[in-house]
Amino acid sequence: MKRLIAGLPFIAAVIFGGFFLWGLNPDRDPNEIPSVFISQPAPKFDLEAIPGLETPGLSRSDLVGNERPVVVNVFASWCVPCRAEHAVLTRFVEREGIRLFGINYKDKPADAVKWLNDLGNPYERIGSDLSGRTGIEWGLSGVPETFIVDGDGTVLFRYVGPVVGPEAVERFTEALKQAGALPSGAAS
Repeated sequence: MKRLIAGLPFIAAVIFGGFFLWGLNPDRDPNEIPSVFISQPAPKFDLEAIPGLETPGLSRSDLVGNERPVVVNVFASWCVPCRAEHAVLTRFVEREGIRLFGINYKDKPADAVKWLNDLGNPYERIGSDLSGRTGIEWGLSGVPETFIVDGDGTVLFRYVGPVVGPEAVERFTEALKQAGALPSGAAS
């Protein structure tokens, strides 16, 4: 028994070392983080509009009853990767005709309004998640994160991180095609 107790620190060090090495693996893709919501209903939420912005708020009921899947993007004005991703999502709206909804995560309303006024607002609806509670309900690991949600409210796809660069855009475009989120005749 004493040997087992004496060996516990070594065993713990081996376990923690294994997790550390796994985290450093250059082949590990952080976008492969599993989501408990894939093929499950989107969480229930009801977010007010961002004060000072004309775009209406967002709730789970807005995700249900749509003719084709919609995209829900979680963003914040303080998020540098969100800024880089914004132009890509705007192009998806303008060129591909996707329907884009947003959740503004832990952001000051005035900062969000300025950010959207400066960069343009491609969102049909945006809910303000000041407390971060809705982000927790969605299982966020950080921002940006983007989800494709079917017309019955089922989460079909989750993309962790910014949709930036050829590989990310290709992967996201393929997910949109598979989900049926691109209108018929949309270019790719």
